[in-house]
Amino acid sequence: MARTEYYDDPAAPVPNSLVVAASAAVLDEQGRLLLQRRVDNGLWAMPGGAMEMAESLPEAAVREVREETGYEIEVTGLVGTYTDARHVIAYSDGEVRRQFNVCFRARVVGGELAVSDESHEVRWFTAEDTAGLAMHHTQRLRVGHALGRGGPYAG
Repeated sequence: MARTEYYDDPAAPVPNSLVVAASAAVLDEQGRLLLQRRVDNGLWAMPGGAMEMAESLPEAAVREVREETGYEIEVTGLVGTYTDARHVIAYSDGEVRRQFNVCFRARVVGGELAVSDESHEVRWFTAEDTAGLAMHHTQRLRVGHALGRGGPYAG
């Protein structure tokens, strides 16, 4: 299923769903960030996705990272909340989503790197390496917060 992201775009379709989602800024011992290049739009992003009814947001982050990267993680903190109404995500099945995302800090505790059907590639990046990646600007904001030193972002 294809995905198109809009930001502050008057031509964006009107949302027809509100989705609660979790993502994870997984950092290794060298301070590198785990990113995946998504199949649905070809852009680099932190692993994450919609929360299921029977799980908490941290549990959703753990599950999504496992499904999308092969790694088992432990949530260690909070990067921030991302609720900007100007960010709209349209899917080829007709869903037009307004997404509420909570991004957690995490570390790997097991598993092995694996590419899923949701990602073309999964790799570790230094802060400098992320600068040249094809990435939606809302994802770049999260990456900046994850690699920065400030407190949790509330936005």
